[in-house]
Amino acid sequence: MSGVDTQKKLRMCAMLAKSHSTEPDSMSDRYLEILKRIPRHRKISATELFQQMQDAGMDVTRRSFQRYMEDICANYDIEEDRSSRPHGYSWKANAVGLSLPGLNAQEALLLLLAEQQLTPLLPASLKSSLAPFFEQAKRLLGNAHIAEQPGEKKRQAREWLDKVRVISTTVPVLPPKLADGVFETVSEALLHNRMLNIVYRNAKGEIKDKRIKPLGLAQAEARLFLVCLFDGYNDTRNLALHRILSAQNTGIPFERPANFDLKTYDANGQFAYGKGELIPLKMWVSEYLALLMKETPLSEDQTLEPMLEPEPWRGEQPRNGALLQATVVQSDLLVRWLRGQGRGIVALHPKKIFELIKCQ
Repeated sequence: MSGVDTQKKLRMCAMLAKSHSTEPDSMSDRYLEILKRIPRHRKISATELFQQMQDAGMDVTRRSFQRYMEDICANYDIEEDRSSRPHGYSWKANAVGLSLPGLNAQEALLLLLAEQQLTPLLPASLKSSLAPFFEQAKRLLGNAHIAEQPGEKKRQAREWLDKVRVISTTVPVLPPKLADGVFETVSEALLHNRMLNIVYRNAKGEIKDKRIKPLGLAQAEARLFLVCLFDGYNDTRNLALHRILSAQNTGIPFERPANFDLKTYDANGQFAYGKGELIPLKMWVSEYLALLMKETPLSEDQTLEPMLEPEPWRGEQPRNGALLQATVVQSDLLVRWLRGQGRGIVALHPKKIFELIKCQ
């Protein structure tokens, strides 16, 4: 490293150390947030970068932002494009940029797998913060760092992402299209606990204008659902994100309900079209289904005991199987699953569940 480069790094370190505040919105935090959001292979406009800082909760004036950018360009490998208004910024071609120290091939692979799964659920500001580290992982698996490893290890590392995949056990469908800007607006309001004004089209095709309080975001196969409260009401609703035609962040803060927990909400069957009612399920299952239920139980208290089929078809011998007992959440999803097992089950208790199966 040249003397000039060393002096630039020292000045940058001093600049980042100006503020020793323990508050999350310190000067050093602001510089690091800006650096994380500057891309390597394309330019980002000053307007877009400033907006991302605002969305991330950084209280920055335009004048302060301009001063930060002047300092960063003077002391780091950032290229400023003055050929158009607003100015654009990017890392220089050979810049090291921000990186995770000591990242190895296995950790890079883990980061890229995480990127594949988290992308649909991360708000734009967090994706921007993580982007440099995802890019570092991609570079590490494709550049000289990996090339220095023996040929077999290099090939194995590059091939790994083609050898693992998250699959669906239902009929695969394409994800529904989201209206422009809806996910970004919703996720930022969710992140900062801000009310939303939305235009929503329900399953009946009715279009409604609503003000909502976003509480959680859940992915169910190809679809995203927003858990929310309608302003003025206390009962939670699940809104399909692709049915939100437009969303506006009001900037109005709200207090999240102290008793709301997304994990508990899911465990109570709220995404399975239920009301959280627990029922003692009792049924005969075939040998094959008993094996599957042993490997993937319906509940923590599930039990399986050998049992002959109680109601064989006419002229058939009773089949071997098991008596399955488990405490489960009553829901439409449970009813559909039971119905899908066909002759693999015989209903025993509770009768109301199995009557629903026959009726549908």
